[in-house]
Amino acid sequence: MALLRAVVTVGGFTMASRVLGFVRDVLVAALLGAEAGADAFFVALRLPNFFRALFAEGAFSAAFVPLYAGLLESEGRRRALAFASEVLAVLLAALLALTFAVEAAMPWVMTVLAPGFVGDPVRFDLAVDLTRVTFPYLTLLSLVALLGATLNAAGHFAAFAAAPILLNACMIAAALLAGPLGMPVPATLAWGVAAAGIAQFLLLATVAARHDCLPRLSWPRLTPDVRRLSRLILPVALGAGITQVNLFVGVIIATFLPTGAVSFLYYADRLYQLPLGVVGIAIGTALLPLLARQIRAGNVDAAMANQNRAIEAALLLTVPAALALALLADPIVAVLFQRGAFDVAAARATAAALVAFVGGLPAAVLARALTPGFFARQDTATPVRIALASMVVYVAVATGLAFVLGHVGIAVATSAAAWLNAVLLARALGLRGHLVVDARLRRRAPRLVAASGVMGVVVALARPLAERWIVEGGVQAWLALGALVALGLGTFALAAQALGAAALADLRGLRRGPRLDRGANDGP
Repeated sequence: MALLRAVVTVGGFTMASRVLGFVRDVLVAALLGAEAGADAFFVALRLPNFFRALFAEGAFSAAFVPLYAGLLESEGRRRALAFASEVLAVLLAALLALTFAVEAAMPWVMTVLAPGFVGDPVRFDLAVDLTRVTFPYLTLLSLVALLGATLNAAGHFAAFAAAPILLNACMIAAALLAGPLGMPVPATLAWGVAAAGIAQFLLLATVAARHDCLPRLSWPRLTPDVRRLSRLILPVALGAGITQVNLFVGVIIATFLPTGAVSFLYYADRLYQLPLGVVGIAIGTALLPLLARQIRAGNVDAAMANQNRAIEAALLLTVPAALALALLADPIVAVLFQRGAFDVAAARATAAALVAFVGGLPAAVLARALTPGFFARQDTATPVRIALASMVVYVAVATGLAFVLGHVGIAVATSAAAWLNAVLLARALGLRGHLVVDARLRRRAPRLVAASGVMGVVVALARPLAERWIVEGGVQAWLALGALVALGLGTFALAAQALGAAALADLRGLRRGPRLDRGANDGP
């Protein structure tokens, strides 16, 4: 089916990016460990990431894609590109103003972002300097998001999905050049982030021009269409802002904990983000323009079928992943990060946070599969109200547990908020008749949970044998971990097929790609 083919395209490039990201993180962990320089650099990444998720990838994409896809469907490419050009002009002007303002106020901003660093001049001053280098990445990535949205709406997903690979490649190159250049590793990493923004923009601009999806730059004007987009963006920005506020609260609390807490959470989150990014982002990216165009065309049945298939894919790919990550957290962190400045204590602290994070993994991906059901109908307010409720839970749990469980309490709060968010989103869609669980999903969901349980038992029994090799380090540790992962994947695949949680026909459908409005709900 076309939805799954799009998910595979986005997910495949995202997987490549995340694998390269692990190479980057292994290198950074070995060079920086979890000391003051690492804490400062990870804080420097948080601010541009906050605004990126708030404007570039969160509010902007959620509001822009349905409007652009609707114009593309009803009025053609020329009208849609005219709208994109109007948006480009206003977006660029706003982002340049924001960038100059934040750069000038960076010391004050840092007292809000990392108040625990105020009493530590080394970490505070370094975080200010590094964030000034990384923050312009926001402007470039926002332009990348606009170009990527025009490509996605037209059915071209590969370039935008591949763009993050350049970020990891630039940061790896920067880390390796630190020694030859005689510069501190945190500084070269920050400049690597800035260089990645330029590289990503050039890539997307080239591909967009090739597919006739490149907006033209003009003088910014608040046209009726831009005003309409602004009205849609505001509630989505608030919703995305709430999610980012959760992350900010976690960082703020972690800065008050002993040195290393910020880094432990960062490394654990990187592992947690692998399935979340590969599956969640892929599903959300592919589903939103598809639902928007089907709903605009009045094809409600196909939209409902695709919503069910997105939920099914989310569960199929995240329930076993969450269980496997929880069971193998210690060996995974040890093999990936435990070397150089990253010692045994840091590995154990990171693994504990990872276990707490992955408890909410299925819920986080389900939310990515459910929110397009609102955005495609241009309902941007409901997810905001739900995000507010989740934020209250997150802040309460994180604040209450952080000083009892340390950094692990912050990860537990993330999982609790993710489940509340997913449950409330599903309930809201169901009450409006926009989500009716079909027979296939009702039949397969419990079976995939059972198949995951079979996999979990097999992996748990095999882990003690593999750990004998893992503790030795070196190549045998990687081989032992790889064998455990392969055993888990193979066991789940066999169990899922035997129990009816998945069918080989689904994979064959990826190659054929039948039309979604015809038989999207067929199959066992």
